Amino acid sequence: MKTATVNFKTDISIKIKAQEVAHKLGIPLSNLLNAYLYELINTGSVHFTTTEPMTEKMEKVIAQAELEMASGKVSGPFKTIEEFFDHLDNL
Repeated sequence: MKTATVNFKTDISIKIKAQEVAHKLGIPLSNLLNAYLYELINTGSVHFTTTEPMTEKMEKVIAQAELEMASGKVSGPFKTIEEFFDHLDNL
C-alpha cells in the first residue's frame, strides 16, 4: 500500500486531547484518523457522538442506586401521577 501524508491545522489543545484519548484506547492517533477516513469513504457520511464517558462520581451514584434497588429501598410503582406526587410530598 502506498501511503500519503495528510496535513491539516487544528488547535494544539485539540491535538493533545485527541492523542491522550487515542493513547487510552491503545491506538495510534494516525490509525484512528485513517479509520475515520475509511468510514467517510464507505458510508459517505459523517458521524459525531455527544456521549460522555462515565465519571467516577456517576459510577458512585449508580452503584448506590443499585444497592438501594437490591435491598428493596425503592418507591413505586405508582398507579397514578397523583399517587406519585403524594409520595413525594410525604418524604
